[in-house]
Amino acid sequence: MNAEQAREKIWAELRKVGKPDTRFHWDFAEFIADYEGSNQGAEIVREQKAYHQASVVFITPDNNMRKLREYTLKDKKALIMTTYGINRGFQIVRPGDVPEGKEEFASTLDGIELFLTPITLKEIKDEFNHIPLLFTGASAMKPNGLRFGKGHGYFDLEWGMMWEMGIVSTKSIVFGLGHDCQIVDAEIDPEEYDTVVDYIVTPTRLLKTENNHPKPALGIIWDKLEAGMFENIPPLQEVYRLKGKYGRRAL
Repeated sequence: MNAEQAREKIWAELRKVGKPDTRFHWDFAEFIADYEGSNQGAEIVREQKAYHQASVVFITPDNNMRKLREYTLKDKKALIMTTYGINRGFQIVRPGDVPEGKEEFASTLDGIELFLTPITLKEIKDEFNHIPLLFTGASAMKPNGLRFGKGHGYFDLEWGMMWEMGIVSTKSIVFGLGHDCQIVDAEIDPEEYDTVVDYIVTPTRLLKTENNHPKPALGIIWDKLEAGMFENIPPLQEVYRLKGKYGRRAL
């Protein structure tokens, strides 16, 4: 089964358990869907030692992360995320920013807008130095931790930007959250920039991935950016300004 066949199979199954998006409805090529049982997946994450130990986490702005964002806010962790398309860069919600009892509302993508504060990559580095734990959704994942599906590569780009600034490292742990129907063993090989996840969390289980592909240490691969990305993504401009086109590889 190739990537396109896997997408068609997954998206057909996802229509049975997935929840439509307010903008993209059932167009799974444009968003990461929420689904029945995502709350149970968040509960599995909340039980993990790595989650308990982390005081700051990065969570992608995906629909299936709502309950996990709620737990993060309730558990008084600093929550770093990006906005849609990374067009407004990185944002943060610090412990105490959300009034007690408002965590559920603040965990929605619309509600969290009221509590976000913009933060640059340099400010993240200065305040936290290192992000130990990252969570991402995915349209599809292989058991070895390779994510595929939408094709825009935003999480890989977020990883690359944070890597350039020394905010993430090979010690950072990456969790991929998805429904059981989104886990398939398709015939797809990882690219050099693919950020393979260490753990897959579904509504029913925690899976330690085979993960025989190292986390990318290339930073930003400038010539692979889609048209318009540099102009529309402020953190890319920040990295270019601070590190130059060749980033940490030139240091």
